Amino acid sequence: MSAPFASWLHEYMSLCRSGEILVGQELLQTFDILDEHLRDPNIRFEPEDGNKRIKFIEEKCRHFEAPYAGKPFKLVLFQKAFITALHAFKIFEEEIQRWVRLFQDVLFVVGRKNGKTPLIGAMNLAEFFCGPEGIKILCSSNDYEQASLMFDAINAMREESPSLEKVTRKNLTGIYFGNPKRRKKNSKFSYRNKGHIKKISAKTGAKEGRNIAVGAADEVHEMKDNSGVMPIRQSLSTQDEPLYYELTTEGFTNDGYLDGRMVEARQVLSRELHRPRWLVWMYTQDSEQEVWQDERTWVKSNPGLGTIKKWSFLRGMMEESKTNKATRIFVLAKDFNIKQNNAAAWLTMDDIVNSKDQTFDLEEMRGRVAIGGVDLSKSGDLACARALFLKDGKKFTVSQYFIPESKLSNLSKEDLEKYKEWIRQDRITVSPGNENDFRLVSAWFVKLVKDYGIRFLKIGYDKWSAVYWVKEMEEYGFDMVRVAQDWAPMSEPMKLVEADLKSDLIHYNNDGLDRWCLENTAITVNSKMEQMPIKVQGKEDRKIDGAVTLIVSYRVYIDNRSDFLRLCA
Repeated sequence: MSAPFASWLHEYMSLCRSGEILVGQELLQTFDILDEHLRDPNIRFEPEDGNKRIKFIEEKCRHFEAPYAGKPFKLVLFQKAFITALHAFKIFEEEIQRWVRLFQDVLFVVGRKNGKTPLIGAMNLAEFFCGPEGIKILCSSNDYEQASLMFDAINAMREESPSLEKVTRKNLTGIYFGNPKRRKKNSKFSYRNKGHIKKISAKTGAKEGRNIAVGAADEVHEMKDNSGVMPIRQSLSTQDEPLYYELTTEGFTNDGYLDGRMVEARQVLSRELHRPRWLVWMYTQDSEQEVWQDERTWVKSNPGLGTIKKWSFLRGMMEESKTNKATRIFVLAKDFNIKQNNAAAWLTMDDIVNSKDQTFDLEEMRGRVAIGGVDLSKSGDLACARALFLKDGKKFTVSQYFIPESKLSNLSKEDLEKYKEWIRQDRITVSPGNENDFRLVSAWFVKLVKDYGIRFLKIGYDKWSAVYWVKEMEEYGFDMVRVAQDWAPMSEPMKLVEADLKSDLIHYNNDGLDRWCLENTAITVNSKMEQMPIKVQGKEDRKIDGAVTLIVSYRVYIDNRSDFLRLCA
Protein backbone atom coordinates (compact mmCIF):
# COMPACT_ATOMS: atom_id res chain seq x y z
CA MET A 1 0.00 0.00 0.00
CA SER A 2 1.08 3.59 -0.50
CA ALA A 3 2.85 5.31 2.40
CA PRO A 4 0.07 7.76 3.43
CA PHE A 5 -2.45 4.97 4.07
CA ALA A 6 -2.84 2.91 7.23
CA SER A 7 -4.20 -0.11 5.37
CA TRP A 8 -5.32 -1.45 2.00
CA LEU A 9 -8.86 -0.53 3.04
CA HIS A 10 -7.93 3.11 3.67
CA GLU A 11 -6.21 3.33 0.28
CA TYR A 12 -9.14 1.76 -1.55
CA MET A 13 -11.75 3.95 0.13
CA SER A 14 -9.72 7.05 -0.63
CA LEU A 15 -9.31 6.21 -4.33
CA CYS A 16 -13.00 5.34 -4.64
CA ARG A 17 -14.16 8.54 -3.01
CA SER A 18 -11.86 10.65 -5.15
CA GLY A 19 -13.32 9.08 -8.28
CA GLU A 20 -10.03 7.54 -9.37
CA ILE A 21 -11.73 4.16 -8.89
CA LEU A 22 -15.38 4.14 -9.88
CA VAL A 23 -17.80 2.29 -7.57
CA GLY A 24 -21.55 2.38 -7.01
CA GLN A 25 -23.39 4.26 -4.29
CA GLU A 26 -24.11 1.09 -2.32
CA LEU A 27 -20.42 0.35 -1.77
CA LEU A 28 -19.88 4.00 -0.82
CA GLN A 29 -22.61 3.54 1.81
CA THR A 30 -20.61 0.60 3.19
CA PHE A 31 -17.55 2.87 3.39
CA ASP A 32 -19.60 5.39 5.41
CA ILE A 33 -20.45 2.66 7.91
CA LEU A 34 -16.80 1.57 8.11
CA ASP A 35 -15.77 5.18 8.70
CA GLU A 36 -18.10 5.27 11.69
CA HIS A 37 -16.45 2.11 13.01
CA LEU A 38 -13.03 3.74 12.61
CA ARG A 39 -14.21 6.63 14.83
CA ASP A 40 -15.97 4.40 17.37
CA PRO A 41 -13.90 4.12 20.59
CA ASN A 42 -15.46 0.72 21.27
CA ILE A 43 -14.13 -0.72 18.03
CA ARG A 44 -10.47 -1.36 17.32
CA PHE A 45 -8.93 -1.31 13.86
CA GLU A 46 -6.10 -3.86 13.71
CA PRO A 47 -5.16 -4.77 10.11
CA GLU A 48 -2.59 -7.42 11.10
CA ASP A 49 -4.99 -10.38 10.80
CA GLY A 50 -6.08 -9.27 7.34
CA ASN A 51 -2.49 -8.64 6.25
CA LYS A 52 -1.52 -12.10 7.48
CA ARG A 53 -4.17 -13.69 5.25
CA ILE A 54 -3.27 -11.47 2.29
CA LYS A 55 0.38 -12.51 2.66
CA PHE A 56 -0.60 -16.20 2.87
CA ILE A 57 -2.70 -16.01 -0.30
CA GLU A 58 -0.06 -14.18 -2.31
CA GLU A 59 2.87 -16.33 -1.11
CA LYS A 60 1.26 -19.76 -0.81
CA CYS A 61 -1.73 -19.91 -3.19
CA ARG A 62 -1.41 -20.42 -6.91
CA HIS A 63 -3.93 -20.19 -9.71
CA PHE A 64 -5.05 -23.43 -11.31
CA GLU A 65 -6.97 -22.35 -14.43
CA ALA A 66 -5.87 -20.85 -17.75
CA PRO A 67 -4.55 -18.30 -18.47
CA TYR A 68 -2.99 -17.99 -14.99
CA ALA A 69 -2.49 -21.67 -14.07
CA GLY A 70 0.55 -22.17 -11.86
CA LYS A 71 1.10 -18.45 -11.28
CA PRO A 72 1.01 -16.87 -7.80
CA PHE A 73 -2.40 -15.60 -6.63
CA LYS A 74 -1.67 -11.86 -6.68
CA LEU A 75 -4.57 -9.98 -5.14
CA VAL A 76 -5.74 -6.70 -6.63
CA LEU A 77 -6.60 -3.70 -4.48
CA PHE A 78 -10.36 -4.30 -4.16
CA GLN A 79 -9.69 -7.84 -2.94
CA LYS A 80 -7.13 -6.70 -0.37
CA ALA A 81 -9.49 -3.98 0.85
CA PHE A 82 -12.30 -6.51 1.25
CA ILE A 83 -10.11 -8.92 3.24
CA THR A 84 -8.90 -6.07 5.42
CA ALA A 85 -12.42 -4.81 6.10
CA LEU A 86 -13.53 -8.27 7.13
CA HIS A 87 -10.67 -9.04 9.54
CA ALA A 88 -9.43 -5.68 10.88
CA PHE A 89 -12.39 -4.43 12.93
CA LYS A 90 -12.48 -5.84 16.49
CA ILE A 91 -14.90 -5.54 19.39
CA PHE A 92 -14.64 -6.74 22.98
CA GLU A 93 -16.88 -9.76 23.54
CA GLU A 94 -18.12 -9.68 27.14
CA GLU A 95 -19.21 -13.31 27.09
CA ILE A 96 -15.71 -14.64 26.40
CA GLN A 97 -13.80 -11.62 27.77
CA ARG A 98 -11.58 -10.93 24.78
CA TRP A 99 -11.39 -8.93 21.56
CA VAL A 100 -12.85 -10.69 18.52
CA ARG A 101 -13.58 -9.98 14.88
CA LEU A 102 -16.53 -7.59 14.51
CA PHE A 103 -17.99 -9.08 11.34
CA GLN A 104 -19.47 -12.55 11.47
CA ASP A 105 -21.68 -12.48 8.35
CA VAL A 106 -20.66 -11.33 4.88
CA LEU A 107 -22.75 -10.61 1.78
CA PHE A 108 -20.42 -10.28 -1.21
CA VAL A 109 -22.22 -9.37 -4.46
CA VAL A 110 -20.20 -8.90 -7.64
CA GLY A 111 -20.66 -9.47 -11.38
CA ARG A 112 -19.76 -12.86 -12.80
CA LYS A 113 -16.18 -13.64 -13.88
CA ASN A 114 -14.68 -11.21 -11.35
CA GLY A 115 -13.01 -14.03 -9.45
CA LYS A 116 -15.39 -14.23 -6.49
CA THR A 117 -15.31 -18.03 -6.12
CA PRO A 118 -11.48 -18.32 -6.33
CA LEU A 119 -11.16 -15.35 -3.95
CA ILE A 120 -13.42 -16.79 -1.25
CA GLY A 121 -11.80 -20.18 -1.85
CA ALA A 122 -8.37 -18.65 -1.23
CA MET A 123 -9.71 -16.86 1.85
CA ASN A 124 -11.05 -20.15 3.18
CA LEU A 125 -7.71 -21.85 2.56
CA ALA A 126 -5.98 -18.97 4.34
CA GLU A 127 -8.38 -19.36 7.27
CA PHE A 128 -7.64 -23.10 7.35
CA PHE A 129 -3.93 -22.38 7.90
CA CYS A 130 -4.01 -18.99 9.67
CA GLY A 131 -7.06 -19.60 11.85
CA PRO A 132 -7.24 -21.55 15.11
CA GLU A 133 -6.34 -25.23 15.27
CA GLY A 134 -9.25 -27.55 14.63
CA ILE A 135 -11.07 -25.12 12.36
CA LYS A 136 -13.80 -26.70 10.24
CA ILE A 137 -14.89 -25.08 6.98
CA LEU A 138 -17.93 -25.90 4.86
CA CYS A 139 -18.43 -24.95 1.20
CA SER A 140 -22.10 -24.85 0.25
CA SER A 141 -24.36 -23.92 -2.64
CA ASN A 142 -27.81 -24.61 -4.03
CA ASP A 143 -26.59 -27.79 -5.71
CA TYR A 144 -23.64 -30.14 -5.30
CA GLU A 145 -22.05 -29.13 -8.61
CA GLN A 146 -21.86 -25.45 -7.62
CA ALA A 147 -20.61 -26.32 -4.14
CA SER A 148 -17.87 -28.38 -5.81
CA LEU A 149 -16.61 -25.32 -7.70
CA MET A 150 -15.36 -23.62 -4.54
CA PHE A 151 -14.16 -26.83 -2.92
CA ASP A 152 -12.29 -27.83 -6.09
CA ALA A 153 -10.78 -24.33 -6.29
CA ILE A 154 -9.48 -24.70 -2.72
CA ASN A 155 -8.09 -28.16 -3.40
CA ALA A 156 -6.46 -27.09 -6.67
CA MET A 157 -4.71 -24.18 -4.93
CA ARG A 158 -3.60 -26.59 -2.21
CA GLU A 159 -2.17 -29.01 -4.77
CA GLU A 160 -0.41 -26.22 -6.70
CA SER A 161 1.57 -25.22 -3.61
CA PRO A 162 4.28 -27.73 -2.56
CA SER A 163 4.43 -26.33 0.97
CA LEU A 164 0.66 -26.64 1.49
CA GLU A 165 0.36 -29.99 -0.24
CA LYS A 166 3.02 -31.66 1.90
CA VAL A 167 1.17 -30.97 5.18
CA THR A 168 -2.37 -31.76 3.99
CA ARG A 169 -4.26 -34.57 2.33
CA LYS A 170 -7.54 -34.99 0.45
CA ASN A 171 -9.89 -37.94 0.34
CA LEU A 172 -13.49 -38.50 -0.74
CA THR A 173 -14.90 -36.68 2.29
CA GLY A 174 -12.75 -33.56 2.39
CA ILE A 175 -9.39 -31.87 2.92
CA TYR A 176 -7.48 -32.57 6.14
CA PHE A 177 -4.19 -31.73 7.83
CA GLY A 178 -1.51 -34.38 8.02
CA ASN A 179 0.64 -36.06 5.40
CA PRO A 180 0.71 -39.87 5.34
CA LYS A 181 4.50 -39.70 4.83
CA ARG A 182 5.01 -37.56 7.97
CA ARG A 183 2.75 -39.17 10.57
CA LYS A 184 5.20 -38.71 13.45
CA LYS A 185 5.12 -34.92 13.35
CA ASN A 186 3.06 -33.27 16.11
CA SER A 187 2.61 -29.69 14.86
CA LYS A 188 -0.50 -27.68 14.05
CA PHE A 189 -0.25 -29.00 10.49
CA SER A 190 -0.13 -32.70 11.44
CA TYR A 191 -2.73 -35.39 12.06
CA ARG A 192 -3.20 -33.88 15.53
CA ASN A 193 -5.16 -31.04 13.94
CA LYS A 194 -8.68 -32.35 13.35
CA GLY A 195 -9.78 -29.42 11.22
CA HIS A 196 -11.15 -30.02 7.76
CA ILE A 197 -12.73 -28.47 4.65
CA LYS A 198 -15.82 -30.15 3.22
CA LYS A 199 -18.59 -29.39 0.74
CA ILE A 200 -22.35 -29.72 0.90
CA SER A 201 -25.36 -28.67 -1.17
CA ALA A 202 -28.65 -27.14 -0.08
CA LYS A 203 -30.33 -30.32 -1.30
CA THR A 204 -28.23 -32.55 0.96
CA GLY A 205 -30.05 -33.80 4.02
CA ALA A 206 -28.87 -34.13 7.63
CA LYS A 207 -27.10 -30.77 7.74
CA GLU A 208 -28.03 -30.20 11.38
CA GLY A 209 -25.64 -31.25 14.10
CA ARG A 210 -22.47 -29.97 12.43
CA ASN A 211 -20.01 -27.81 14.32
CA ILE A 212 -18.19 -25.54 11.90
CA ALA A 213 -16.26 -22.28 12.19
CA VAL A 214 -16.58 -21.03 8.60
CA GLY A 215 -19.46 -21.52 6.19
CA ALA A 216 -19.45 -20.21 2.61
CA ALA A 217 -22.62 -20.32 0.50
CA ASP A 218 -21.98 -19.73 -3.21
CA GLU A 219 -24.56 -18.38 -5.72
CA VAL A 220 -27.37 -17.99 -3.20
CA HIS A 221 -29.48 -16.28 -5.90
CA GLU A 222 -30.76 -19.72 -6.95
CA MET A 223 -32.21 -20.55 -3.52
CA LYS A 224 -35.96 -20.22 -3.13
CA ASP A 225 -35.84 -19.98 0.66
CA ASN A 226 -33.44 -20.15 3.61
CA SER A 227 -33.77 -23.90 4.19
CA GLY A 228 -30.38 -24.51 2.58
CA VAL A 229 -28.45 -21.96 4.62
CA MET A 230 -30.05 -21.84 8.06
CA PRO A 231 -28.66 -25.21 9.22
CA ILE A 232 -25.19 -23.99 8.21
CA ARG A 233 -25.60 -20.70 10.05
CA GLN A 234 -26.90 -22.52 13.13
CA SER A 235 -23.86 -24.83 13.01
CA LEU A 236 -21.68 -21.77 13.67
CA SER A 237 -23.38 -21.00 16.98
CA THR A 238 -20.74 -22.58 19.25
CA GLN A 239 -17.81 -20.60 17.81
CA ASP A 240 -16.16 -17.57 19.40
CA GLU A 241 -15.50 -16.02 15.99
CA PRO A 242 -17.85 -17.61 13.45
CA LEU A 243 -17.65 -16.55 9.83
CA TYR A 244 -20.44 -16.99 7.30
CA TYR A 245 -20.04 -15.88 3.68
CA GLU A 246 -22.72 -15.45 1.06
CA LEU A 247 -21.24 -14.71 -2.36
CA THR A 248 -23.39 -14.26 -5.40
CA THR A 249 -24.48 -12.37 -8.47
CA GLU A 250 -28.06 -11.29 -9.01
CA GLY A 251 -30.38 -13.97 -10.34
CA PHE A 252 -33.79 -14.75 -11.78
CA THR A 253 -35.67 -16.32 -8.86
CA ASN A 254 -38.45 -13.93 -7.91
CA ASP A 255 -39.29 -13.73 -4.20
CA GLY A 256 -36.38 -16.06 -3.50
CA TYR A 257 -33.90 -16.11 -0.64
CA LEU A 258 -31.58 -13.52 -2.17
CA ASP A 259 -34.42 -11.05 -2.73
CA GLY A 260 -35.07 -10.98 0.99
CA ARG A 261 -31.38 -10.67 1.82
CA MET A 262 -30.94 -7.78 -0.63
CA VAL A 263 -33.87 -5.92 0.92
CA GLU A 264 -32.33 -6.31 4.38
CA ALA A 265 -28.84 -5.40 3.10
CA ARG A 266 -30.13 -2.17 1.62
CA GLN A 267 -31.93 -1.41 4.86
CA VAL A 268 -28.61 -1.87 6.67
CA LEU A 269 -26.87 0.49 4.24
CA SER A 270 -29.59 3.14 4.65
CA ARG A 271 -29.50 2.73 8.48
CA GLU A 272 -33.06 1.41 8.64
CA LEU A 273 -31.86 -1.93 10.04
CA HIS A 274 -29.19 -2.42 12.69
CA ARG A 275 -26.98 -5.43 11.93
CA PRO A 276 -23.51 -4.44 13.23
CA ARG A 277 -22.01 -7.93 12.70
CA TRP A 278 -22.98 -8.03 9.00
CA LEU A 279 -20.54 -6.78 6.35
CA VAL A 280 -22.48 -5.84 3.21
CA TRP A 281 -20.04 -5.48 0.30
CA MET A 282 -21.90 -5.04 -2.99
CA TYR A 283 -20.65 -4.06 -6.43
CA THR A 284 -23.76 -2.69 -8.13
CA GLN A 285 -24.74 -0.15 -10.76
CA ASP A 286 -26.55 3.05 -9.84
CA SER A 287 -28.98 2.63 -12.74
CA GLU A 288 -29.61 0.47 -15.79
CA GLN A 289 -29.47 3.58 -17.97
CA GLU A 290 -25.80 4.19 -17.23
CA VAL A 291 -24.94 0.68 -18.40
CA TRP A 292 -26.15 1.49 -21.91
CA GLN A 293 -24.88 5.07 -22.02
CA ASP A 294 -21.38 4.88 -20.54
CA GLU A 295 -19.23 1.75 -20.56
CA ARG A 296 -16.86 3.38 -18.06
CA THR A 297 -19.51 2.69 -15.38
CA TRP A 298 -19.31 -1.06 -15.96
CA VAL A 299 -16.54 -1.28 -13.35
CA LYS A 300 -19.10 -0.45 -10.65
CA SER A 301 -20.36 -4.03 -10.75
CA ASN A 302 -17.17 -5.49 -12.28
CA PRO A 303 -14.22 -4.33 -10.14
CA GLY A 304 -11.98 -6.89 -11.84
CA LEU A 305 -12.65 -5.50 -15.32
CA GLY A 306 -9.32 -5.13 -17.10
CA THR A 307 -7.40 -7.21 -14.55
CA ILE A 308 -9.50 -10.35 -14.05
CA LYS A 309 -12.37 -9.98 -16.53
CA LYS A 310 -11.84 -9.00 -20.17
CA TRP A 311 -13.31 -5.78 -21.55
CA SER A 312 -13.67 -7.50 -24.94
CA PHE A 313 -15.82 -10.24 -23.39
CA LEU A 314 -18.24 -7.81 -21.76
CA ARG A 315 -18.41 -5.58 -24.84
CA GLY A 316 -19.30 -8.63 -26.93
CA MET A 317 -22.06 -9.64 -24.52
CA MET A 318 -23.46 -6.11 -24.51
CA GLU A 319 -23.52 -6.02 -28.31
CA GLU A 320 -25.40 -9.31 -28.41
CA SER A 321 -27.80 -7.96 -25.76
CA LYS A 322 -29.01 -5.29 -28.18
CA THR A 323 -30.68 -7.89 -30.41
CA ASN A 324 -31.29 -10.88 -28.12
CA LYS A 325 -33.78 -10.59 -25.25
CA ALA A 326 -32.51 -13.61 -23.33
CA THR A 327 -28.92 -12.38 -23.51
CA ARG A 328 -29.98 -8.92 -22.34
CA ILE A 329 -31.82 -10.33 -19.31
CA PHE A 330 -28.88 -12.59 -18.45
CA VAL A 331 -26.20 -9.92 -18.86
CA LEU A 332 -28.04 -7.27 -16.85
CA ALA A 333 -28.54 -9.71 -13.98
CA LYS A 334 -25.26 -11.62 -14.01
CA ASP A 335 -22.77 -9.00 -15.24
CA PHE A 336 -24.34 -5.86 -13.76
CA ASN A 337 -26.32 -7.17 -10.76
CA ILE A 338 -29.51 -5.50 -11.97
CA LYS A 339 -32.45 -7.63 -10.86
CA GLN A 340 -34.53 -8.88 -13.78
CA ASN A 341 -38.17 -9.85 -13.65
CA ASN A 342 -38.26 -13.56 -14.43
CA ALA A 343 -41.34 -12.97 -16.57
CA ALA A 344 -40.32 -10.18 -18.92
CA ALA A 345 -42.20 -9.77 -22.20
CA TRP A 346 -40.57 -11.85 -24.91
CA LEU A 347 -41.40 -10.03 -28.15
CA THR A 348 -42.35 -6.54 -29.28
CA MET A 349 -45.34 -5.87 -31.50
CA ASP A 350 -42.94 -5.09 -34.35
CA ASP A 351 -41.49 -8.58 -33.94
CA ILE A 352 -44.90 -10.24 -33.91
CA VAL A 353 -46.95 -8.54 -36.63
CA ASN A 354 -46.43 -9.80 -40.19
CA SER A 355 -46.73 -7.43 -43.12
CA LYS A 356 -49.84 -7.81 -45.29
CA ASP A 357 -47.95 -9.39 -48.19
CA GLN A 358 -46.97 -12.32 -45.94
CA THR A 359 -50.43 -13.87 -45.84
CA PHE A 360 -50.97 -17.16 -47.62
CA ASP A 361 -53.67 -19.72 -48.37
CA LEU A 362 -53.41 -23.27 -47.03
CA GLU A 363 -54.00 -24.44 -50.59
CA GLU A 364 -50.46 -23.22 -51.36
CA MET A 365 -49.17 -25.94 -49.02
CA ARG A 366 -50.97 -28.78 -50.84
CA GLY A 367 -48.86 -31.91 -51.06
CA ARG A 368 -46.03 -30.50 -48.95
CA VAL A 369 -44.23 -32.06 -45.99
CA ALA A 370 -44.94 -30.54 -42.57
CA ILE A 371 -43.82 -30.78 -38.96
CA GLY A 372 -46.48 -30.81 -36.25
CA GLY A 373 -46.59 -29.57 -32.70
CA VAL A 374 -49.24 -29.75 -29.99
CA ASP A 375 -49.77 -28.34 -26.52
CA LEU A 376 -52.51 -30.33 -24.81
CA SER A 377 -53.27 -28.58 -21.55
CA LYS A 378 -53.12 -30.76 -18.44
CA SER A 379 -55.95 -28.73 -16.91
CA GLY A 380 -58.35 -29.29 -19.77
CA ASP A 381 -58.10 -25.62 -20.74
CA LEU A 382 -57.16 -24.14 -24.11
CA ALA A 383 -55.12 -26.52 -26.29
CA CYS A 384 -53.42 -25.97 -29.62
CA ALA A 385 -52.24 -28.01 -32.62
CA ARG A 386 -49.92 -26.66 -35.31
CA ALA A 387 -48.45 -27.52 -38.68
CA LEU A 388 -45.18 -25.96 -39.83
CA PHE A 389 -44.10 -25.81 -43.49
CA LEU A 390 -40.90 -24.73 -45.22
CA LYS A 391 -41.06 -22.97 -48.58
CA ASP A 392 -38.54 -20.72 -50.32
CA GLY A 393 -36.44 -20.49 -47.17
CA LYS A 394 -39.36 -19.27 -45.05
CA LYS A 395 -41.60 -20.97 -42.52
CA PHE A 396 -45.37 -21.02 -42.94
CA THR A 397 -47.63 -22.19 -40.16
CA VAL A 398 -51.31 -22.88 -39.49
CA SER A 399 -52.92 -23.79 -36.19
CA GLN A 400 -56.14 -24.89 -34.56
CA TYR A 401 -57.25 -24.34 -30.96
CA PHE A 402 -59.49 -26.44 -28.73
CA ILE A 403 -61.40 -25.70 -25.51
CA PRO A 404 -63.95 -27.51 -23.29
CA GLU A 405 -67.40 -25.95 -23.35
CA SER A 406 -67.46 -25.54 -19.55
CA LYS A 407 -64.36 -23.31 -19.60
CA LEU A 408 -66.17 -20.63 -21.59
CA SER A 409 -68.31 -19.79 -18.56
CA ASN A 410 -65.14 -18.92 -16.58
CA LEU A 411 -64.03 -16.22 -19.00
CA SER A 412 -64.36 -12.51 -18.38
CA LYS A 413 -66.93 -10.65 -20.45
CA GLU A 414 -64.19 -9.12 -22.60
CA ASP A 415 -62.45 -12.45 -23.24
CA LEU A 416 -65.73 -14.26 -23.85
CA GLU A 417 -66.53 -11.93 -26.74
CA LYS A 418 -63.14 -12.66 -28.30
CA TYR A 419 -63.52 -16.40 -27.82
CA LYS A 420 -67.00 -16.36 -29.37
CA GLU A 421 -65.60 -14.59 -32.41
CA TRP A 422 -62.77 -17.10 -32.73
CA ILE A 423 -65.26 -19.96 -32.41
CA ARG A 424 -67.43 -18.37 -35.12
CA GLN A 425 -64.33 -18.17 -37.34
CA ASP A 426 -63.66 -21.87 -36.64
CA ARG A 427 -60.34 -21.01 -35.02
CA ILE A 428 -61.41 -22.73 -31.80
CA THR A 429 -63.11 -26.12 -31.69
CA VAL A 430 -65.33 -26.62 -28.65
CA SER A 431 -65.57 -29.98 -26.86
CA PRO A 432 -68.73 -30.79 -24.88
CA GLY A 433 -68.28 -31.08 -21.12
CA ASN A 434 -65.31 -30.31 -18.88
CA GLU A 435 -62.42 -31.76 -20.87
CA ASN A 436 -60.93 -31.41 -24.31
CA ASP A 437 -61.77 -34.32 -26.60
CA PHE A 438 -58.35 -35.14 -28.00
CA ARG A 439 -60.00 -37.07 -30.84
CA LEU A 440 -60.85 -33.66 -32.30
CA VAL A 441 -57.14 -32.84 -32.34
CA SER A 442 -56.46 -36.09 -34.20
CA ALA A 443 -59.23 -35.25 -36.64
CA TRP A 444 -57.62 -31.88 -37.45
CA PHE A 445 -54.32 -33.51 -38.41
CA VAL A 446 -56.14 -36.23 -40.39
CA LYS A 447 -58.11 -33.54 -42.24
CA LEU A 448 -54.89 -31.82 -43.33
CA VAL A 449 -53.64 -35.13 -44.70
CA LYS A 450 -56.85 -36.07 -46.51
CA ASP A 451 -57.96 -32.66 -47.80
CA TYR A 452 -54.59 -31.19 -48.71
CA GLY A 453 -52.32 -34.20 -49.19
CA ILE A 454 -50.00 -32.92 -46.45
CA ARG A 455 -47.45 -35.41 -45.14
CA PHE A 456 -46.15 -35.02 -41.59
CA LEU A 457 -42.52 -35.91 -40.99
CA LYS A 458 -42.96 -35.90 -37.19
CA ILE A 459 -45.33 -34.37 -34.64
CA GLY A 460 -44.01 -33.10 -31.31
CA TYR A 461 -46.11 -33.41 -28.20
CA ASP A 462 -45.56 -32.14 -24.70
CA LYS A 463 -45.28 -34.24 -21.56
CA TRP A 464 -48.86 -33.58 -20.49
CA SER A 465 -50.31 -35.20 -23.59
CA ALA A 466 -52.58 -38.18 -23.03
CA VAL A 467 -50.92 -41.55 -23.60
CA TYR A 468 -54.02 -42.88 -25.33
CA TRP A 469 -54.09 -39.92 -27.71
CA VAL A 470 -50.48 -40.56 -28.75
CA LYS A 471 -51.35 -44.19 -29.44
CA GLU A 472 -54.33 -43.07 -31.50
CA MET A 473 -52.15 -40.77 -33.56
CA GLU A 474 -49.62 -43.54 -34.11
CA GLU A 475 -52.43 -45.81 -35.30
CA TYR A 476 -53.26 -43.15 -37.90
CA GLY A 477 -49.65 -43.46 -39.07
CA PHE A 478 -48.19 -40.30 -37.54
CA ASP A 479 -44.63 -40.41 -36.18
CA MET A 480 -44.89 -38.91 -32.68
CA VAL A 481 -41.91 -37.48 -30.76
CA ARG A 482 -41.97 -36.24 -27.18
CA VAL A 483 -40.71 -32.71 -26.46
CA ALA A 484 -40.43 -32.00 -22.75
CA GLN A 485 -41.31 -28.40 -21.89
CA ASP A 486 -38.11 -27.87 -19.93
CA TRP A 487 -35.08 -25.57 -20.11
CA ALA A 488 -32.80 -27.59 -22.37
CA PRO A 489 -35.37 -28.69 -24.99
CA MET A 490 -37.15 -25.33 -25.23
CA SER A 491 -34.23 -22.87 -25.12
CA GLU A 492 -32.69 -23.31 -28.58
CA PRO A 493 -35.98 -23.35 -30.54
CA MET A 494 -37.28 -20.34 -28.60
CA LYS A 495 -34.18 -18.38 -29.64
CA LEU A 496 -34.65 -19.42 -33.28
CA VAL A 497 -38.36 -18.50 -33.27
CA GLU A 498 -37.46 -15.04 -31.96
CA ALA A 499 -34.76 -14.58 -34.61
CA ASP A 500 -37.07 -15.77 -37.42
CA LEU A 501 -39.90 -13.49 -36.29
CA LYS A 502 -37.55 -10.50 -36.19
CA SER A 503 -36.38 -11.41 -39.72
CA ASP A 504 -39.96 -11.88 -41.03
CA LEU A 505 -39.26 -15.52 -41.81
CA ILE A 506 -42.37 -16.88 -40.06
CA HIS A 507 -45.68 -16.39 -41.84
CA TYR A 508 -48.79 -17.14 -39.79
CA ASN A 509 -51.31 -14.98 -41.70
CA ASN A 510 -51.32 -12.46 -38.86
CA ASP A 511 -53.85 -14.76 -37.22
CA GLY A 512 -55.42 -12.95 -34.27
CA LEU A 513 -55.35 -15.93 -31.92
CA ASP A 514 -51.74 -16.82 -32.72
CA ARG A 515 -50.77 -13.17 -32.31
CA TRP A 516 -52.60 -12.98 -28.95
CA CYS A 517 -50.63 -15.99 -27.66
CA LEU A 518 -47.34 -14.45 -28.78
CA GLU A 519 -48.24 -11.16 -27.07
CA ASN A 520 -48.99 -13.03 -23.83
CA THR A 521 -45.70 -14.91 -23.81
CA ALA A 522 -42.89 -13.89 -21.48
CA ILE A 523 -39.33 -15.14 -21.29
CA THR A 524 -37.57 -16.50 -18.23
CA VAL A 525 -33.85 -17.26 -18.12
CA ASN A 526 -31.85 -19.53 -15.81
CA SER A 527 -28.24 -19.37 -14.64
CA LYS A 528 -27.10 -21.44 -17.63
CA MET A 529 -28.53 -18.78 -19.98
CA GLU A 530 -31.24 -21.18 -21.11
CA GLN A 531 -34.68 -19.73 -21.69
CA MET A 532 -38.29 -20.86 -21.35
CA PRO A 533 -41.67 -19.42 -22.34
CA ILE A 534 -44.03 -18.44 -19.51
CA LYS A 535 -46.99 -16.13 -19.14
CA VAL A 536 -46.40 -12.39 -18.80
CA GLN A 537 -46.57 -11.49 -15.13
CA GLY A 538 -49.96 -10.12 -14.20
CA LYS A 539 -51.63 -11.90 -17.13
CA GLU A 540 -51.92 -15.37 -15.65
CA ASP A 541 -55.37 -15.78 -17.21
CA ARG A 542 -54.00 -15.18 -20.72
CA LYS A 543 -52.98 -18.09 -22.93
CA ILE A 544 -49.63 -18.87 -24.54
CA ASP A 545 -50.46 -22.27 -26.06
CA GLY A 546 -50.03 -21.02 -29.62
CA ALA A 547 -46.52 -19.75 -28.88
CA VAL A 548 -45.65 -23.02 -27.13
CA THR A 549 -46.71 -25.12 -30.13
CA LEU A 550 -44.58 -22.93 -32.41
CA ILE A 551 -41.56 -23.51 -30.16
CA VAL A 552 -42.30 -27.25 -29.90
CA SER A 553 -42.56 -27.44 -33.71
CA TYR A 554 -39.21 -25.66 -33.99
CA ARG A 555 -37.67 -28.17 -31.58
CA VAL A 556 -38.76 -30.99 -33.88
CA TYR A 557 -37.52 -29.00 -36.89
CA ILE A 558 -34.06 -28.48 -35.33
CA ASP A 559 -33.74 -32.15 -34.41
CA ASN A 560 -34.77 -33.28 -37.91
CA ARG A 561 -33.49 -30.37 -40.00
CA SER A 562 -31.56 -32.41 -42.59
CA ASP A 563 -34.44 -34.77 -43.37
CA PHE A 564 -36.96 -31.93 -43.42
CA LEU A 565 -34.89 -29.78 -45.79
CA ARG A 566 -34.36 -32.74 -48.10
CA LEU A 567 -38.08 -33.56 -48.25
CA CYS A 568 -39.01 -29.90 -48.75
CA ALA A 569 -36.54 -29.34 -51.57
